[in-house]
Amino acid sequence: MAYKMVVLILALGLVSGAAAGEWQGFDPAGFDGLMLKPEQLQGMVAEARQHRPPKNGERYVFAFANLQRDMAFGIKVEEGIKANAQAAGVELLVADNRLDGPTALANAESFVRRGVDFVIEFQTDVNFGPTIMQKFAKAGIGVVAIDIPMPGATFFGANNPRSGFMGGAYLAQAALARFGAGQVGQGYLVVGELPQSGAIPAMRTEGQLAGFLAVLPEFPRDHLIRIDTKNTLQYSFQQMRNALGRIPAGAPLMLLAINDQSVTGMLRAAQQAGRQADLIAVGNGADELETLAGEPALAASVAYFPERYGNYLIPIGLMALAGKTLPPAVLVEHLMVTRANICQYYPGFACRDEAPGFAYAFPQEAFGRHLAGLKGKPDLAGYETLIPGR
Repeated sequence: MAYKMVVLILALGLVSGAAAGEWQGFDPAGFDGLMLKPEQLQGMVAEARQHRPPKNGERYVFAFANLQRDMAFGIKVEEGIKANAQAAGVELLVADNRLDGPTALANAESFVRRGVDFVIEFQTDVNFGPTIMQKFAKAGIGVVAIDIPMPGATFFGANNPRSGFMGGAYLAQAALARFGAGQVGQGYLVVGELPQSGAIPAMRTEGQLAGFLAVLPEFPRDHLIRIDTKNTLQYSFQQMRNALGRIPAGAPLMLLAINDQSVTGMLRAAQQAGRQADLIAVGNGADELETLAGEPALAASVAYFPERYGNYLIPIGLMALAGKTLPPAVLVEHLMVTRANICQYYPGFACRDEAPGFAYAFPQEAFGRHLAGLKGKPDLAGYETLIPGR
């Protein structure tokens, strides 16, 4: 791999007030994202057993509740977790939350009944988080939560404000290069949101909008359309099809969304309506690689590298079982992936000699103002440690 994914520990403080440090060659503050050697993972298990032996007296049982097992992002996360669990000698139970709060709760209750030692949660409905965590807390089970926070769990995943801002700024610059300033001002920006997941993922879509407006501050606000994606391609397709009725023929269509699946659904709806010539989009996740490599209207996607999540999550779980200090949040770095550089990060895809027509520049000063504006927002009360420092 040509990239190196760096983990950041938020500077706003740790749960215990002490800094997490290196343990068995793993330091969440400076881990490079490469999978640890089996002997390192097995050494973690051996040390953890001395502090907290497996409940079944034989070997640790971890549980992973996936967001949805048939979507690209979830598949890649699951594969990475499985590889690390196998290398560590940890038994892994996997369930599918199916993007549904009641299903996630039922899965959690099953994990408790089966006496698991640690849980990795990836569930979308923020309203079910407290109830699920109560079940685990009562059973004395530690939890790490992916992307959607759960009270009392270590948070792992996106730097939502930054990843969103990156994508929004890229879309604005790409749209200017393609359509010109005059036409962009007549265009429409559609943002695919995910209200059910609460304030933290909303920092991603609000960051997208803020990044777009940092480049195009005069963009007419009545040309902004927000839709609910439900985190799926199908629902995004339906909602985008409805939104197209509000957009004049020939006006540029600029699309952003919470993830690649959603923006793909929005793209397909616009294409089906014959709006291909008006269309430009930026994704979020860079996990729908075939679409990114082959779809000219998808200018770029903000990369998260979900295939490496397991390289962090299994060591984090073992670290917790060993009684080591964990941060409240571990965030990944993000990069812009395009058809011109995709081979640098995913060698299975060829890079194309396609100049984007502009030199992408991240509006750092504007992003700093955006971050400052997040502090003190009522809907982020209680989530202060999940607002990144940069």
